[in-house]
Amino acid sequence: MALDLAQLLAVSVYRAFDIDADGRILAGTDESGSVQLAEITPDGRQIPLTRLAGACTGRYLAGQRAVIVSHDDGGNERRQLSLLRLPLPDGRPAELADLVPLVADPRFIHTLADVQPGRICYLTNRRDGVAFDAVIRSLADGSERTITIGDRAIDEAQVSPDGRWLALSVPSAALANSGQILLLDLAGDGGTVTAVTPADELAMNGRLHWLPGSDGLVITSGHEREFTGVARYELAAGSWTWLVTDEAHDLAGWLSPDGRHLLVERNDDGASVLSLHEAATGQRLRDVPLPAAGCVTGGPLPEPCWSPDSRAVALSVSAAELPGDVIVVPAGPGTPRQLTSSARALGGAPAARPEPHQIPAAGGELVPCLVYRSAEPADPALSGSAVLVVHGGPEAQAKRGFDPYVQALAAAGHTVLVPNVRGSTGYGKRWYCADDGPRRMDSVADLAAIHRYLPKLGVDPARAALWGGSYGGYMVLAGLAFQPDLWAAGVDIVGISSLVTFLENTSAYRRAYREREYGTLAADREFLHAASPLTRIDQVRAPLFIIHGANDPRVPLSEAEQIHAALASRAQECELLVYGDEGHGLAKRANRADAVPKAVAFLARHLAA
Repeated sequence: MALDLAQLLAVSVYRAFDIDADGRILAGTDESGSVQLAEITPDGRQIPLTRLAGACTGRYLAGQRAVIVSHDDGGNERRQLSLLRLPLPDGRPAELADLVPLVADPRFIHTLADVQPGRICYLTNRRDGVAFDAVIRSLADGSERTITIGDRAIDEAQVSPDGRWLALSVPSAALANSGQILLLDLAGDGGTVTAVTPADELAMNGRLHWLPGSDGLVITSGHEREFTGVARYELAAGSWTWLVTDEAHDLAGWLSPDGRHLLVERNDDGASVLSLHEAATGQRLRDVPLPAAGCVTGGPLPEPCWSPDSRAVALSVSAAELPGDVIVVPAGPGTPRQLTSSARALGGAPAARPEPHQIPAAGGELVPCLVYRSAEPADPALSGSAVLVVHGGPEAQAKRGFDPYVQALAAAGHTVLVPNVRGSTGYGKRWYCADDGPRRMDSVADLAAIHRYLPKLGVDPARAALWGGSYGGYMVLAGLAFQPDLWAAGVDIVGISSLVTFLENTSAYRRAYREREYGTLAADREFLHAASPLTRIDQVRAPLFIIHGANDPRVPLSEAEQIHAALASRAQECELLVYGDEGHGLAKRANRADAVPKAVAFLARHLAA
């Protein structure tokens, strides 16, 4: 029995946003068509909490039976923060009018960063629409204190338990994929700033966790390392102690509120390998089994969250055969409990599972790639065809979670290759920096290397197509424009057609962030123009299918419209679907149910034998 496309697109997923001291899970589920909040009780009952027009997330409000709801308008990513008191007064899920505005100004973004009894901390660009400041808000009287770091943005902020300190992660002013950890003394005028890591170091730093005594931090850091590890920083001594490291894998850590336990994830080629450690020494206590070989971080998955009493940690788990479920892992003896069962929607049909490959590429490099093949393809005419699905970012990773698009393509009969081309995270600093600035085209060249590898997989190279979203959409367009003899078709979802116009028209708050990765308009315009698919539009010969959201704040709709118009004027086959209630991707099931079958049918027409 093969997986059916409609069945795949109807699968509901579950995510753990928070857990309270009574063991209740604040979950997200898209059963209603977009991700809404629900509460999962310790006995497994699910209580729907919201019914908003678009997707939302949330956190429990410490010390109260209430939830802070984060929501936007039509995917525009200008998040607002509202209060939802529990239990629901009349038992029905809350609509927008039922929420109490907490932090609201639809012109700007407000991202919840930290929740503590009596106060919250959020990040906002309301000062100038560009830089993100941290705001500490009293829940008693609504008073606020705003923390700015010059013209630099703040990516992460955590207030110490005693309220004395604010730990910040700020992006590097010049380096892509790099951040600095700063420590701000909130006593007095709060003017004392201590640099925990150097400003000019190439290193990812984040996942800041305060020790319960407010005398130190546990940080996931690439400070002076090729791969990220988990370290403790002591405030008084200004010293580092590495708790858990690995010389070949990135690690990430989450400290329990009582400071006793540390959950550690090892990123093993896109799979999460979990273990519990003693926080004081880093000593491994035990491994944490997962219900399937998949991942607990990355993409849409929220970060693991500890209960306030430190007795358990809630995880969002996804794997090829497990669309998305919530499990609870006890800190002490006991086995993890799976609270939801998303796989039931697959009806027992076998999912395509990833086969890891290392594909030779230019410069003696090996490109990590996951290959998916269905044991029961629906269409024999597609046997021997291939679709490369390229992830966005580019500083991201294709992990071993459930992807309905990948499963749909494999179920149709394609061999699906999901590469982590140079520039991807998860494989150390050298790899994620390998496409920065003028090396942009080296990552595009990786597509050609993968194409050369296709015969080893029993695939006909003449029947290969590209599929990708966001930066992956740029890679689709670049492949068609710079390698026109290799690709038979392309599907571009919210992709960049011109690096120049993209940087000119993206939201102001994203421009500096993206220029650190791609190059600046002031200094690198010539290169950006040369590396843009639109510049080589005359070379594009393969048919193209484009999907875009009208409210996209990252890659403006104009990126899709201009390449569609250019191809249409040349009588080149190109179809454009625009969804008026979507932003950077397709967040609503109804829109996915409309767009994806059309895109799959488009590829079937062009790749069938």
